[in-house]
Amino acid sequence: PSVFTDRSIADKALRDMRLVLHEAGIDANRVVCEVTEQKSASQETLYNFVEALRANGFRIAVDDYGAEESDINRIKELRPDIVKFDAHWIMQLMDSGAGFALLTAMVASFEQQGIRTVFEGIEEGWQLELAEKSGASMVQGFALARPELAPTSFHVFGNDRQMPVTAPDAGEAPATVSPSPRPKRAFGRKVVP
Repeated sequence: PSVFTDRSIADKALRDMRLVLHEAGIDANRVVCEVTEQKSASQETLYNFVEALRANGFRIAVDDYGAEESDINRIKELRPDIVKFDAHWIMQLMDSGAGFALLTAMVASFEQQGIRTVFEGIEEGWQLELAEKSGASMVQGFALARPELAPTSFHVFGNDRQMPVTAPDAGEAPATVSPSPRPKRAFGRKVVP
């Protein structure tokens, strides 16, 4: 929010995003744009930018709900598709029965409005259980997986089938080559075999 100080910056960002997605062959409806918890330099510019993103097919998420400016007013103004709850706030609410009841009520309220919810910072099994009991749509955190660097090319996600290399001669089986296995990674770094 603090980046978009005027309309021209927002318009250029939207043009750049659309160009990159077009070149990559990715539909905008597969992309979720997160509005972080920082104070907006211009509320009007932020709201107009979010509306322009939505009009171009992007989905909208409000990040770190419960922290700084990511409050109920931002939710009402932006009408996001997804609300990501702040990890620190979730921990506090999960610490007591009353807090958990409030968390569950918030999730239910968002779901009734068609807003999906994400709990961030889920690091323990008991937190995962409470997230499920609360009705949260999605969770993020070490309880599921450690972060790792994404590949720089989508080609590493090719299929695992054998691929023909040359046409076979009569009566001969086709020559095949196995795709190279994806390099193993540990916490975002390549592991040298």
